[in-house]
Amino acid sequence: MEAQKVEQLQAFVAYCRSNPSALHHPSLSFFRDYLHSLGARIPPDPTPGHMKMESDSGTAAAEEDYAGEKFDRAAESAGDEDEIVESDLELDGGELVVPDDDDPPQKLIWNYAFLSLLDGDPSVVVSDESRDAAQACKAKAIDAVSEGKLDEAVEHLSEAILLNPTSAILYATRASVFVKLKKPNAAIRDADEALQINPDSAKGYKSRGMAKAMLGRWEEAAKDLHLASKLDFDEEIDSVLKRWY
Repeated sequence: MEAQKVEQLQAFVAYCRSNPSALHHPSLSFFRDYLHSLGARIPPDPTPGHMKMESDSGTAAAEEDYAGEKFDRAAESAGDEDEIVESDLELDGGELVVPDDDDPPQKLIWNYAFLSLLDGDPSVVVSDESRDAAQACKAKAIDAVSEGKLDEAVEHLSEAILLNPTSAILYATRASVFVKLKKPNAAIRDADEALQINPDSAKGYKSRGMAKAMLGRWEEAAKDLHLASKLDFDEEIDSVLKRWY
């Protein structure tokens, strides 16, 4: 078997180990059937709708969604102190960059393909252990950035996203690292994911705006940066917007 396919399979198995509920995603029914044919036992679906009686499943699901949403917004607010510093990037008058290939690194292709099925899916349950592990990976990424090890930071954040694909701040943080790496298309892709999960992600708008500015898409960049500053005032963004207008 090709080494590439083995790596993709390893990534898939790692994700299922940390998030067993993923096996109950409708698109993976064929895989569940295969596992059952081998005599494997699949853990019961832990989602609220399956653990509660039908009469109260709606309430349980709503509470779960609200708790997850509150956690992500709190994490984004609490993360301000350790967020990646972006002030060394030229937002005004800097050189445009050659657009990067917006395909993800080869070893992450399966991660992206699989996670795209799960992002924003209320049936995905992320355990407390996975959330904690994801935060630990994010902390390692912040340290790596402070040491100038940007590629290593991307790897840590990719692992964090694998552990908690429902966190907008993780996607937005990786987008900011891609901006520092001058990979605007990759940054835009991650920022889009962050904003799909949390439409009020100031960091998502800022990273996407900076990436679009790097590509010379000034009007779109200004719109995103304005929204970012409106959600969470940023002196750097405010100064740039005043010069642009």
